[in-house]
Amino acid sequence: MPKQVDYESRRRRIAEAVCLLADEHGPEGVSMRDVAARAQVSVGAVQRCFRSKGEMLLFAVDHVGERITERVRNRLAASPDRSAAAVLGHATDEIALLREEHRAEARIWLAFVAQAAVSESLAGPLRISYTALQTLLVRLIAEATETDSADEGATPPDPQREARALLALADGLTTHVLIGHLTGREAEEVLRTHLAGLWERLGIRPRKDHQDPSPRP
Repeated sequence: MPKQVDYESRRRRIAEAVCLLADEHGPEGVSMRDVAARAQVSVGAVQRCFRSKGEMLLFAVDHVGERITERVRNRLAASPDRSAAAVLGHATDEIALLREEHRAEARIWLAFVAQAAVSESLAGPLRISYTALQTLLVRLIAEATETDSADEGATPPDPQREARALLALADGLTTHVLIGHLTGREAEEVLRTHLAGLWERLGIRPRKDHQDPSPRP
């Protein structure tokens, strides 16, 4: 019988190779031949999974996003506090990619962002990714306003405006840590301070879980 090929597993394996090479050489330095060698598959196998280098790069971007999303899910599942404010804190912390073990992902993501500045084929999907993240933050802020606020006299913030600011802050902190302007711990403190201000505007008194993320190097 012909050998059955798990194409989805192979595509993820190739995406991992793309990410490693993009981290080393930037997206523009990634070739199908090098990806095949790093993934330990034939060039033909890569071409059967992806019709072009552009399609392969887009899949790799989605692959990084899926890894981050999976970590958010796992972190929320392990948290004893399931309030909207806690979920917002955990999600933002993971989006910022501040941990030492996530620096490679941060470099890869920013490499794709830099390439997207001159490549509409990458810019379009990245805009979709950022829009999805912003929509998530808008929803969590709105839910926190409705369910977690203990101060009925507090002026509710504009979820859209707050989400934009929070996403821009998380994204900017990624860059500051990568270039060494801030340490991971310093960046985490900036993020924590911003969230504390948001919770104050929401009239929320956060539990320790909300403001006690894992220590950063």
